[in-house]
Amino acid sequence: MGSPRNIVRFGEFTFDGDTRQLLKDGAEIHLSPKAFELLLILVEHRPRALSKADLQTRLWPDAFVTEANLPGLAKEIRHAFGDDPRRPRFLRTLHGFGYAFEAKTEERSDQRQPGHTTGATFWLLAEGRQIRLKEGANILGRDPEANVWFDRPGISRLHARIVVTADEATLEDLGSTNGTWLREQRVATPTALRDGDNIRLGPIAVTYRVRRTAPSTEVIQS
Repeated sequence: MGSPRNIVRFGEFTFDGDTRQLLKDGAEIHLSPKAFELLLILVEHRPRALSKADLQTRLWPDAFVTEANLPGLAKEIRHAFGDDPRRPRFLRTLHGFGYAFEAKTEERSDQRQPGHTTGATFWLLAEGRQIRLKEGANILGRDPEANVWFDRPGISRLHARIVVTADEATLEDLGSTNGTWLREQRVATPTALRDGDNIRLGPIAVTYRVRRTAPSTEVIQS
């Protein structure tokens, strides 16, 4: 059995860290990858306040950045929530220290079994490889820890993400240098994938495939 997934609800919003989705009344709201990461960290540590230094280390572990980047991400999150920074419902600023997620939340456990909800499996065909995608977020890039690893020039460390949920998948660029392309169009926002779609990650061509299987009626005798 797959492990349960926690989905957090607050106000009119639903937040799912596994599928990397923020929904408002069922409609998806787009956040940039770094803004989503900041929200994920704060939700996971709620209601604890995290310092700016701690957040910078978590968001940019391999790079030095100035504190000016954090207020921009917080502003993006507040805009998505329609939050007033003077009377925040969700994201609280602790001036001179950092940020905290402050909201009454409701959690529910999603007991779906990853990869076995509809009899469909999701694959990428690339460079002679067949790569099965897992349910949830699949990172594509040059980072050795990526779910789908491409050790090629022109591929960013964290290049793109494919999120598989139920019987569909969406493609999102992660701010890559050379871009992510779908159906000859550069991907700017999360976009639903269709079976047979051609994806280009910088210099690499990838094909997305969905395989659906009917329930087995085979009887195995010992």
